[in-house]
Amino acid sequence: MPANTKYFNTTEVDSAVVRLAGAYPELSRLVTLPERSVEGVTCHALEVGSTPDGGKDCVVLTGGVHAREWGSCEVLIHLAADLLEAYDRGTGLAYGGARFDAAQVRSLLDGLSVVVFPLVNPDGRHYSQTADPMWRKNRNRAHASGGPACIGVDINRNFDFLFDFATAFAPAAVLRVSDDPCDYQTYQGPHPFSEPETRNVRWLLDTYPGTRWFVDVHSYSEDMLYIWGDDENQSVDPDQNFRNPHYNGKRGLPHDTAYAEYIPKNDEETALELAKEFCAGLHRVRAATYKPMSGFHLYATCGTSDDYAYSRHIVDDSKGKVLAFTIEWGKEDPASEAASFHPPWAEMKRIIKDVDAGLVQFCLAALKT
Repeated sequence: MPANTKYFNTTEVDSAVVRLAGAYPELSRLVTLPERSVEGVTCHALEVGSTPDGGKDCVVLTGGVHAREWGSCEVLIHLAADLLEAYDRGTGLAYGGARFDAAQVRSLLDGLSVVVFPLVNPDGRHYSQTADPMWRKNRNRAHASGGPACIGVDINRNFDFLFDFATAFAPAAVLRVSDDPCDYQTYQGPHPFSEPETRNVRWLLDTYPGTRWFVDVHSYSEDMLYIWGDDENQSVDPDQNFRNPHYNGKRGLPHDTAYAEYIPKNDEETALELAKEFCAGLHRVRAATYKPMSGFHLYATCGTSDDYAYSRHIVDDSKGKVLAFTIEWGKEDPASEAASFHPPWAEMKRIIKDVDAGLVQFCLAALKT
């Protein structure tokens, strides 16, 4: 684990990715994302694996989507650094009570391409760290005629999944999304993929067609969420699906009989099992308990990265199936909302170990599916 003593700033996040690529040229490849952020920042990801992607199954890990969730970047940078160092030295990994031997590390990087994109939203993170700690969106000023609060788009509402929420969802559904540019937190943008940051994530999924798993790292609530987020899951009636306009105006209500989102039984079982594996690996570190559950059981959403990633193969059968997840690390600090999203560094270091152990166990389990 790199010896930083505080949260990385945006320059340090990117420098860490570039340095890892330079330090381990046989085990990693630097990936330059095609679009700069709204404020002109070039973004990088890191492909980790013993051989370049070329038919191997791939897991894509993203973080730093919501600006105020600082530790997500550190989780992914430390994971990449730990895997690279352990493989290079022929050692195992230890996170508190969680142990992975050298053979497991080798099997992970020999069997998978792990693509780590730790900072999707650099402009938002910079603003959160220097001006407004609770800032969540990017810094797009295109719709900011109403003042400072009207700057920005919520990147994790800007993906192409049930974007027209006013039509798709029941009027009584409680959604954390807004079509008001002056919504401080959850403005979805004018149309899907209106933001370069969102398009960069889509580009990664397109560029790595072997992607079978996608994990977006967020905070907080100590959960491991899997698809779907728009409604409860069901595996009985395939007509009840996000593409069927017959169900417009019915989605998003818990415990009703009007609608539930279809998912093949095997997909849900596999997603739940992988979510459980993540939680089990995390628990081994220091007995923290995270909950595996569908995204909807946290709250109803649309336009999110995980639902988009899984829905791609349904919309376009030329694309591979991607089981998608969202980690919500950490827990509420009743004394401080800001501390809930960026805990004191001493606690964040413990959370990093928790989540990285969970991700290693998740990847090892994914290899067997």
